[in-house]
Amino acid sequence: MADHSTAAPTEQALREQILDLGDAFFEAKGSAAFVPGATYIPCSGKIIEADDLRLLLDSSLDLWLTAGRYADQFETQIAKAFEVKHARLTVSGSAANLLAFSALTSWKLGEDRIMPGSEVITVAAGFPTTVAPIVQNQCIPVFVDVDLETANVDVSRLEAAITPKTRAIMLAHTLGNTFNLRVVTEIAEKHHLYLIEDCCDALGATYDGKSVGSFGDLATVSFYPAHHITMGEGGAVMARNKKLIPLVESFRDWGRDCWCPPGKSDTCSRRFDWQLGDLPMGYDHKYTYSHVGYNMKTTDMQAALGVSQLAKVDRFIARRRENFAALTTLFKAEGLDAYFHLPQPTPNSNPSWFGYLLTLRDGLPFSRRDVVTYLEAHKVGTRLLFAGNLTRQPAFKHVEYRVVGDLTNTDKLMNDAFWIGVWPGIDEPRLAYMIETFKAMIKDLGK
Repeated sequence: MADHSTAAPTEQALREQILDLGDAFFEAKGSAAFVPGATYIPCSGKIIEADDLRLLLDSSLDLWLTAGRYADQFETQIAKAFEVKHARLTVSGSAANLLAFSALTSWKLGEDRIMPGSEVITVAAGFPTTVAPIVQNQCIPVFVDVDLETANVDVSRLEAAITPKTRAIMLAHTLGNTFNLRVVTEIAEKHHLYLIEDCCDALGATYDGKSVGSFGDLATVSFYPAHHITMGEGGAVMARNKKLIPLVESFRDWGRDCWCPPGKSDTCSRRFDWQLGDLPMGYDHKYTYSHVGYNMKTTDMQAALGVSQLAKVDRFIARRRENFAALTTLFKAEGLDAYFHLPQPTPNSNPSWFGYLLTLRDGLPFSRRDVVTYLEAHKVGTRLLFAGNLTRQPAFKHVEYRVVGDLTNTDKLMNDAFWIGVWPGIDEPRLAYMIETFKAMIKDLGK
């Protein structure tokens, strides 16, 4: 008798069916049409496409829930994107900042380590977790003012901030606009200071033709949904110097001395042949801890999304630059620059814009609060320049810090600055509506 049974589909065939269904689901989901005045225009957002869902599903079907094949691929690719040799994934850009700074406090650096009580030069105009790791490691932030047009550090203030206690400079590239890396790196080298570049808003930005993140000792980036690419949550630390990466990894992975990847053992071929600290000879290296660390590892599903997103990052960045240029042209054509300081790129740079910063000129008949209230009511999203002036935030009321000179421009940004979106989800109809809303606002608030 003939056998009419049908062979069960293979695991790979089932996987392909699931992935194809994911594509069909994404296509069916669709997106809503833009309705001027009714559809909210957020100032930041993510672009998720069918291929992103496909890789996310592919990773989930592996059921390998910690870092795996996609994490390895992404770390290689993100290091290449930043023109450095090494990168390690972590749970967020803020965690990346904490790991980067903490790595420089490691006892393994000997006399080169950053000790408690050391001073670190930074700015108060920005996001708090650029500065928080300095405080969390019992060091002292030293704040200098920023330039009003670029919202980045005023490099003419740096030399005056340096004392025998100064060990590092830690700065962000504000809203994707690079700070003056030539001057900052020269000062860091002259005074033997570590430089940490916070690139969380600046993936793809360049200075003198080189990628941001390739100038400092360590650099960080964020993959939060508001940023250039997303993993949902996620971040990375990059390094030019191989010796710093095991320190980053140690603080990320519970503080352990072992560098075996997840699911691996005895990478060093000496697992039971170490004698460290006051532990007995041969104590398992996988359970030997060099630092008081954290668990800040990512999942392979996050990394899979990152791999898919990174393949499109050049398109995303190009659109951000196009939107920035379009807004500048429109603001000037409509005479709106009479009311706002428009953002200016740092000389010798090609920013990868995160947002479009606007600062009210002095003497206007309306306030920043009037402006953002009006824009939000008319469905144009706004954000302030993050913490404004960190020294005025309640979190810093009892924090030890120094201010060198005044923070006049920082206060100006705190009181009068806000930003609107340039992310790739903003198209020409949205840009046109945004400008019309600004024109109407000036007319209505100027009465």
